[in-house]
Amino acid sequence: MPGMWWAVGTIMVVGLVSTYLVWTAGRVERLHARAQLAARALDAHLLRRAAAAAVLAERRYGVELYAAARIALDAHPDEREAAENDLTRQLRLVQLDPTDPDCEAVIAASRRLALARQVHTDLVRDARAVRGRTLVRLLRMGRGREWPRYFDIDDPTLTVPADVPTG
Repeated sequence: MPGMWWAVGTIMVVGLVSTYLVWTAGRVERLHARAQLAARALDAHLLRRAAAAAVLAERRYGVELYAAARIALDAHPDEREAAENDLTRQLRLVQLDPTDPDCEAVIAASRRLALARQVHTDLVRDARAVRGRTLVRLLRMGRGREWPRYFDIDDPTLTVPADVPTG
């Protein structure tokens, strides 16, 4: 009888460890998938903001803003962060009127971009933290997937002058 309790105990421990490992591997996969989805959403918001800025520049603010918007729209992935930072700097140089629909579109797109960037940063941080754990590294649970990358840009939120009423 005593040998049977050892066998039952061993089987239970092996079962619990296996369950934990399967759960951990699933978590690594889920976090990677969520980080990829957040990267796609971030990319979509970057494109929307650049397109809205291009429309605004065509109608009102001229060549520098339009050039920055076009460069951001056409940027290669390796150059995207620099192009987006340049677009943010150009947008901060112009006086945006929130009562103008074109300006309001850029302001709203910038707010949504800031939120998408924060979500992406949080998910990348979580995925990297889980993937950096010793057990995950030892068992190579993240193999076949690249490490999630941060998208390092300036805060894209645009400020509106205090004397202009916001709707």
